[in-house]
Amino acid sequence: MRSDLHTLTAQVQHNCHISDARHARNYSLCIYLLKMREYFRWERGYGYSERLPEKELGDWLMEREHLWGEIEEQDYHPIELDATHYPPFESESINDCLLPSGLAYSGGYGGLSKPHFFLAELHQVEERHGRRILVTGKEYARDLTAPPAMTLNGEVYVRRESLRRMLWEKIEEWRWHRHDNAMARAIAFYPVDSALESALDSMTETETEAVILHELGEVEAGLLFGPAWERMLNALWHTRAELAARAVRDHLADTLVTLPTLLREQRVASLHFYFANLSGMRQALFPSLQAAYRHWQEHGSLVQLEEYVDRGQEHWHEVGERLLRAYGENDNGAAERLDGLLDEINL
Repeated sequence: MRSDLHTLTAQVQHNCHISDARHARNYSLCIYLLKMREYFRWERGYGYSERLPEKELGDWLMEREHLWGEIEEQDYHPIELDATHYPPFESESINDCLLPSGLAYSGGYGGLSKPHFFLAELHQVEERHGRRILVTGKEYARDLTAPPAMTLNGEVYVRRESLRRMLWEKIEEWRWHRHDNAMARAIAFYPVDSALESALDSMTETETEAVILHELGEVEAGLLFGPAWERMLNALWHTRAELAARAVRDHLADTLVTLPTLLREQRVASLHFYFANLSGMRQALFPSLQAAYRHWQEHGSLVQLEEYVDRGQEHWHEVGERLLRAYGENDNGAAERLDGLLDEINL
């Protein structure tokens, strides 16, 4: 299979381009340009600290948008392996062929119903609670948005290269102002100013475990809410209610698995990093959790944080069920019905 890596990469990357052609316009102009800069950095192999050549970047941007215009209406192509053609979303069958050769593949749907495809080196395979976890390294093909982790058909995918890049972006963002906040406390565990590369390696290793825990929590939340949840999200596409529903499920996943484990195992660096990224709708819906974090910092006690994590398990499960009842498998007016509940669900 390795001998055909170039051909396989080209097949997967072509589907990535089709996905980007159809969905890149969903981003605001600012977010789009930031994502394109880092996509260019990845594709051309520039290091994190290297200054990007503006002319080359501008030419690449025009060429990529021209390519997207040509292929936007194409269907996603099948993946050919050993003279067999697989639909691009049949990740399990494709991986049955690829994993023995040290490669891993994924084709599935992410936020805003955008398809994500990637091909990467297989770093490790493990099983927890009956779930297979695929951890990947170097990525050969990817689309504009590269989520560090996802769960697909009950299998967990963790993309270490994407996670490492995301961590670098978070560090760079913090360096602009160097506020004394949760991110500063997380970064303090690593020598980011004196040895950035080794710091990123260590941070990636640590946060890989936290990412796995969140995805396992997502699996548990999915079992509790059932298949109607995804149908509800599709009905709420691009609305405030969709953002809230996604935040509710994230909170349930984290109070079920992520936070109890981080607290039990005293993973302090990961706890700080978790709160450094608790923002937007997730922060707005769970203000008591942020208050418990501040209590920990001021008094050195985790008791209040543990209490709100325990309370969150029941609360977010109940809120999710309320949202599903309000949805009632009826797409018409679903966003308006759920929006009326959003002021009543905070914890």
